[in-house]
Amino acid sequence: EEDLRGYLDWITQAEDIEPEGEDQGNNQDGKNKNDRETESADRLEGDEGEIQESWFRRKKKDFDRVNRRMRRACRKAVKSQAFYWLIIILVFLNTGVLATEHYGQPNWLDDFQEATNMFFIALFTLEMLLKMYSLGFQGYFVSLFNRFDCFVVIGSISEMILTRTHWMPPLGVSVLRCVRLLRVFKVTKYWRSLSNLVASLLNSIQSIASLLLLLFLFIVIFALLGMQVFGGKFNFEKAVEDKPRQNFDSFWQSLLTVFQILTGEDWNAVMYDGIQAYHGVGGFGILACIYFIILFICGNYILLNVFLAIAVDNLADAESLTAIEKEADEEAEKQAEMDQMGEGGENTSQLEGEEHMDDDQRDYDGNIDEENEEMSVKDEDTRSHTKVCLEVGDSEDYYEEQNDNQDLDTLEDGVSARPRRLSEFNTATKKQPIPPASSFFIFSSTNRFRVFCHWFCNHSHFGNVILVCIMVSSALLAAEDPIHQDSQRNQILNYCDYFFTSVFTIEICLKMISYGFVIHDGAFCRSAFNLLDLLVVCVSLVSIYWKSGAISVVKILRVLRVLRPLRAINRAKGLKGKFYKCNDGSKMSKEECRGHFLTFADGDINKPSIEKREWERNRFHFDDVAEAMLTLFTVSTFEGWPGLLYVSIDSNAENRGPIHNFRPIVAAYYIIYIIIIAFFMVNIFVGFVIVTFQNEGEQEYKNCELDKNQRNCIEFALKAKPVRRYIPKHRFQYKVWWFVTSQPFEYTIFVLIMINTITLAMKFNEQPEFYTKTLDILNIVFSVVFAAEFIFKVAAFRFKNYFGDPWNVFDFIIVLGSFIDIVYDRLNPGSSLISVNFFRLFRVMRLVKLLSRGEGIRTLLWTFIKSFQALPYVALLIIMLFFIYAVIGMQVFGRIRLGSSAEESHIHRNNHFHTFPQAVLVLFRSATGEAWQEIMLDCSHRPNIVLCDEETGEGDNKEGCGSDIAFPYFISFYVLCSFLIINLFVAVIMDNFDYLTRDWSILGPHHLDEFIRLWSEYDPDAKGRIKHLDVVTLLRKISPPLGFGKLCPHRVACKRLVSMNMPLNSDGTVLFNATLFAVVRTSLHIKTEGNIDDANEELRAVIKKIWKRTSPKLLDQVVPPPGVDDEVTVGKFYATFLIQDYFRRFKKRKEQELKDGDKESHNTVTLQAGLRTLHDAGPELKRAISGNLEELIDDNPEPMHRRNHSLFG
Repeated sequence: EEDLRGYLDWITQAEDIEPEGEDQGNNQDGKNKNDRETESADRLEGDEGEIQESWFRRKKKDFDRVNRRMRRACRKAVKSQAFYWLIIILVFLNTGVLATEHYGQPNWLDDFQEATNMFFIALFTLEMLLKMYSLGFQGYFVSLFNRFDCFVVIGSISEMILTRTHWMPPLGVSVLRCVRLLRVFKVTKYWRSLSNLVASLLNSIQSIASLLLLLFLFIVIFALLGMQVFGGKFNFEKAVEDKPRQNFDSFWQSLLTVFQILTGEDWNAVMYDGIQAYHGVGGFGILACIYFIILFICGNYILLNVFLAIAVDNLADAESLTAIEKEADEEAEKQAEMDQMGEGGENTSQLEGEEHMDDDQRDYDGNIDEENEEMSVKDEDTRSHTKVCLEVGDSEDYYEEQNDNQDLDTLEDGVSARPRRLSEFNTATKKQPIPPASSFFIFSSTNRFRVFCHWFCNHSHFGNVILVCIMVSSALLAAEDPIHQDSQRNQILNYCDYFFTSVFTIEICLKMISYGFVIHDGAFCRSAFNLLDLLVVCVSLVSIYWKSGAISVVKILRVLRVLRPLRAINRAKGLKGKFYKCNDGSKMSKEECRGHFLTFADGDINKPSIEKREWERNRFHFDDVAEAMLTLFTVSTFEGWPGLLYVSIDSNAENRGPIHNFRPIVAAYYIIYIIIIAFFMVNIFVGFVIVTFQNEGEQEYKNCELDKNQRNCIEFALKAKPVRRYIPKHRFQYKVWWFVTSQPFEYTIFVLIMINTITLAMKFNEQPEFYTKTLDILNIVFSVVFAAEFIFKVAAFRFKNYFGDPWNVFDFIIVLGSFIDIVYDRLNPGSSLISVNFFRLFRVMRLVKLLSRGEGIRTLLWTFIKSFQALPYVALLIIMLFFIYAVIGMQVFGRIRLGSSAEESHIHRNNHFHTFPQAVLVLFRSATGEAWQEIMLDCSHRPNIVLCDEETGEGDNKEGCGSDIAFPYFISFYVLCSFLIINLFVAVIMDNFDYLTRDWSILGPHHLDEFIRLWSEYDPDAKGRIKHLDVVTLLRKISPPLGFGKLCPHRVACKRLVSMNMPLNSDGTVLFNATLFAVVRTSLHIKTEGNIDDANEELRAVIKKIWKRTSPKLLDQVVPPPGVDDEVTVGKFYATFLIQDYFRRFKKRKEQELKDGDKESHNTVTLQAGLRTLHDAGPELKRAISGNLEELIDDNPEPMHRRNHSLFG
């Protein structure tokens, strides 16, 4: 809530605040009105000076009254929703005009854009002046957004003047015009979800900054390492111009290369160059890939995905903020209805009585009523008022908190109860005392000159003069003649500019002397408002004395270009018309690029050819806004951006050819854009998919009393079945079974599998004959070993049980395939058919079976399997999308001629829309992002380039068969597939992998497989029941949170069984599902509080509602119905045993005391039966266990000296 309030602070602060002077004026008017009649009789006689003074005073009061009414009217208009949306519409209209700029535009469009630019600047200047007039200078600048607005307007006017006077080139003119688009952020004031999202993003700035710093350090480290390893080693091409642009020859170029690898675009090509730099894979080049693989995994897979984590976390915070606000609004509406019912009549009569007041009396009474309202709520906000009186920022937060529920167009001159005016607690509007510290280490707090400066700065007329100067100077900035630079008007305006700059500089100097510079509290630069003043003055001084036109004096505003339209429009200005080149590299202009020139194939002078010179434009460019946005969208997908980057770096000037590395600073633009848009903003889009998927999944159970984890565990317990565990009874067969199921045997087989895998990887081209024979012998040896394993397991399990395990079937197929491969190789040596020997590689999957015994790997495998079960539904959605787009693609692009080779066109024999399967393959390639933009261009309308297939009968049609539908077709497909549906896979996996990051002490469904595995040791025939005495041993073998753990004392385990209370069959057994359900219920505390019968009835109702197909028999087993108190349960059984055991111990101790002669007062002890005895006692139960024949003993017997000498402690 504080983050949201802080963001709204920046957007809407102080817009409803009335100036302080108006309050004073109202009070003064009321006082003068009351005193006027009594004073009139005493002033009948007097000199002419007094009469004249009274006349001027009355005129001044009349002027103040008219001025106040006008300011009220202006304030009412400025704060109206109509005015607000009018400004928003003007912002969008301004954006539309800026978007019409393109390369080679006619002169009339230039004139239109210049005229509309001046028109919009005038409108925004008028808006600023109206707000300044209505809110007051101080009230206007309290709002941070108003400061920004003022800065943009004055900066726009300044830049327009500078460009028209040719003090700076037109480059960058659109920067400040586009910054106005940031005004659109004000719409978030009325868009709750968006404002919550922005607030969450602002709240995560610290974590984002830390991540960016970590990313920067990561890039720098690998760039320096790459310089040491690969610096100067990419010179394996004969021609210098053929040297790869991605290299590590300098620190700047190394940074770019590492960043490219980080994005994943053509990183493998850079790796191949690195391998070739060290003489290929035959030498040490194979070690070079380690650098690139580590860089790619750590950077792309780990570091960049943290952006996604931050985005998902921010969206979750925004969702929670929105939910909280909805609840607060509902409560506020209910409270408002109650208040309206109680106070409606009183308010109505009050308003009727006010209709007959005159304006002055209404103003005065309004102030009195407001102060009365403030007194009525004084007890509620005393603390906050004390706090907000200290500094402006706190007062702004207080005001916004109180004003959020008010309507924008509430009349300020009514009698509505509203919070304090800013003037009542804003210290910036009152006379600040001189700070006790010295100013500039020269002027003490009592220095006469400093006291004079302080008095002068705080004089009321001084502030009014400064306000007038600001308004006039702002108006004059728009009056300069941009065509006639040396005109008399421009000279006059320059003198005015010098004058106003001097006035503002004097103001700054006086305030600095009065309050000090920055070191002590209360200094000039400690106020953000004063820093704005200082910035404006510095910009003005620099613009006067800095005559260089190469760089704009307001470049600092370029960091505000965070929206894609801003970037596109600005790049259209900065890179417009600069992506042209001649196919003859020696020609640099269109005029020179004529005629023919010689080329030599592969650089061989003996193979010359003549080609025609052509002036070509890059396929992606910034010549107009549409193309610029398409280019930037392509960059945000990481496809082909390195090539575009180096084209931008080589760009020279409009209608000029490229120069190698002419402007390397352009790379910073691409890097910043990728970090902001691709790394973060696109991940916010992905985060929306994930959060929406998770929220929609919970909508079905919105009113359910059970959480997601409890539902999953209960579902597992209801659907689980015991597994069969075969144990032979024959003596010899049992020994073989014991041998093949022992851990040493399994580990030996897995080691042989790994060695076999290594031998399969040792083959290479043109290997020696003896090397081949050695590998063949090893192949036969491993095949015999695995065949022996198969024979031993068949002898131990017999055929039925052996082939009942899917892993054994898998092993048999591999063994059979190995012998088929050996026989076939002997009968047909040197055959070119694929050897089935490679199937033995799949034996490595048996490692998963071994690793699954570890808890962490088992949890990972469980979540992977659960995710895989949900993926078919996402895959079905993708298939439907592919089908629709493939059919459309066949209809629209199915007649395009295939290129003769892949280099000439991306529509070739392996990539086209002529058939449905090929269309699906093209779409699948596009969904993965591989050169999708090139396919889009080769399907677009390009006469004489994208031609029709000859079989269509339109082969001679020069217009071709391409269509501009390719742009919306491929862009929409990429957005839907890559940004939306493919990320549903991520959403599914994240939803299930939540168990990996949760508290290990919380029971989850991924723990329950261990119960099934160990149950089979006591129930090998999978009958679904075991002796109740075995349950204690079973649960002590299982680690928490599912079981009790090996270190759990036997007495404590028995006590836990009492709380589980499963039904006990007549033969002394408990059922599988009932036991598992009882473990889940007690561990997660599902309906365990209160009366047990009521809790059971509620839980049965929940199960019937969610799992409707649960059989009544199973439901009665897991949750006994009410009215079966006579049924024997495990809880009753163990409670009885614990009480009996405690009684035996108690009796034995008493007998021992009597025998020892200790006959002190122990005769009043009363034996009572109850559950509290469970804390102190537990039986040593002697019984025969089906799986474990060892007798249980008390692991942790309680020493006699620590026992309490009463039954219940």
